[in-house]
Amino acid sequence: MGRRGPGWEYGFAAQRPLADGRPLLLMDCRGYGDSPDTERSDVETDAEDVVRLLGPGGAHVVGHGNGAVAALIAAARRPDLVRSLALIQPSAFTAAADHPLVADLLARVRAIDPPEETSPEQYLRASTEGLGMRMPAPTPRRLRAVTTSMRERPIWEAETPLSPIREAAVPTLVICGDWRDAPTAYREHVGRPLMVVAESVTASLGAHLLRVPGYYPHTQQPAAVNSALRDFWD
Repeated sequence: MGRRGPGWEYGFAAQRPLADGRPLLLMDCRGYGDSPDTERSDVETDAEDVVRLLGPGGAHVVGHGNGAVAALIAAARRPDLVRSLALIQPSAFTAAADHPLVADLLARVRAIDPPEETSPEQYLRASTEGLGMRMPAPTPRRLRAVTTSMRERPIWEAETPLSPIREAAVPTLVICGDWRDAPTAYREHVGRPLMVVAESVTASLGAHLLRVPGYYPHTQQPAAVNSALRDFWD
């Protein structure tokens, strides 16, 4: 799961071939894609939605970014229903909050206070062009997602309970990009902290860490990620 489950640019559309041998559910979080609106997006609520979707026999759970944090929380609540856990660049900053790179990132984002009159399009531009990236087309669907993001509970407030997952020995795979070709500002301010988080979560859970080229592993390197997921699930 990610915030935009079935999408091509940020979601899991490139993972649809994995449905050739098993049911595949691509989840939109509330306020994104085809899911209903929400007053305030919260990763804890997303985690509850994941738990409700697991079913009596459980499932293999995959999450990206904030969606990976929701997957972690869901797995901690019901490890008996999680056959395996795959985390793609998890935004689990509290798991490595003491590391200087992560601490610096958290200090910077906590100090950001966008003016109340900031529009979704302005927010989209600042969060992309401000990091050296191309601003995607401000379509109504994307601006709805941005509006949801603007009023969500900050991800750095989410506790990531790793102990229940480790104690239950849930098989875990962490996938991270190498960020070498990312825009410089994006790599320095976001990529390097995310790589630290990936390494910290891997060590804490006794997981396996897979590094792939790029900075959106499942969209930029779908063949490598899909192959790794197939092997992991088997």
